[in-house]
Amino acid sequence: MKYLILVGDGMADHSVAELNGQTPLQSAKTPHLNFLAQHGELGLVKTTPSGCYPGTDITQLSLLGYDPKKYSTGPAPFEAAGLDVVLNPDDVAYRCNLVTLRADSGGYDITKLGPHAAMEDFTAGQIDTLEAKELIYDINEQLGTEVVQFYAGVSYRHIMVWAEGKHRMQLMPPQDIVGKPVGEFLPKGEGEKVLRALMDAALPILREHQINVDRLEGGKPPANSLWFWGQGKSPKIPKLTERYGLTASMISALDLPRGVGLYCGFDAVAVPGATGYGDTNYVGKAESALREFKTKDLVCVHLAATDEASHQGDLQGKVKAIEAFDEQTVGPLLKELPKFGPHRVLAVCNHATPLALRRHTDEPVPFVLYEGPAGASKAGRDRGFNELDAKASKVLLEDPTKLMARLIGKHTA
Repeated sequence: MKYLILVGDGMADHSVAELNGQTPLQSAKTPHLNFLAQHGELGLVKTTPSGCYPGTDITQLSLLGYDPKKYSTGPAPFEAAGLDVVLNPDDVAYRCNLVTLRADSGGYDITKLGPHAAMEDFTAGQIDTLEAKELIYDINEQLGTEVVQFYAGVSYRHIMVWAEGKHRMQLMPPQDIVGKPVGEFLPKGEGEKVLRALMDAALPILREHQINVDRLEGGKPPANSLWFWGQGKSPKIPKLTERYGLTASMISALDLPRGVGLYCGFDAVAVPGATGYGDTNYVGKAESALREFKTKDLVCVHLAATDEASHQGDLQGKVKAIEAFDEQTVGPLLKELPKFGPHRVLAVCNHATPLALRRHTDEPVPFVLYEGPAGASKAGRDRGFNELDAKASKVLLEDPTKLMARLIGKHTA
């Protein structure tokens, strides 16, 4: 038996006036996801336990059959793992975004973080990975020590590791405060002075960096500040592969989902041209998954582009990403999977990221469980893979960890 998990990051949404009251999933042309819904078990699943933030680490662990309240210490350690950064037991990893702040005066000349600077763009204009790596490299050259090190990731997403550091702090995801003054959202708690000092010290380095000078001259927003959040120590997680006695691979453009997979015993697969945005290599993800199925039992394919479009409020970008994923990734996989024999497919949104809100929410999201090739011969129902039809099914899973058990048929952690 082969198992395929398709994760649409932030794909679920609310009705949109510009789409005549439909959601992006309803409006998008998705014949292959709709086929799964017509021939499989469709429903809603609550991927975020009560009291948890609906982040990718929380929802990804839930969907893989783990209780995130038991196993997640924060998203940063998983992102560190995706970057092959090894954490010692007392090390604390922090997510370290390159962001764009704007001063009250209207410019980008920020000399000190406080109430007179607002979060303009948590992605620093979706900064190119090569540019971002050079910025983080120079930050580490000037601010890195034996205690604090910076590691470059993808685009605006990076990691700072504080050896034997503090982690009981109140930190805010930057995507949740776009347009707001940052003063009240700066680090609070034990160790806040260290983080604030690093953030302040990075300001002149970034302001004077040639990359940011060139970005401003080119009409692009500068990456003029660091933003720390999502901290945690290395978690202790039993291997899913050992629990179920199977081999598995994780395919994602982003370090965080790859890191979750690595902690759970998956191999992490890099796809050339996979960016995390709408220009990602959809075809390459399908081709990589099919290659992995030659030696692996389970493959998880993660799509980030829909979440990124949601955070930017980009309606057309989100619809296009959904359609490209369906046509170029899901379609080829469903066509070729029968060649491997019996198989099961789980297609699911890890959480909703409504365009109107531009942030994650913890509401139930669509899922479908499909078994083939026998499922293809069953009479299809007139429904699609979307929020409305999933709700109409009257199937609601309050415990998301049961999805993995139902996909593979064994106990959860």
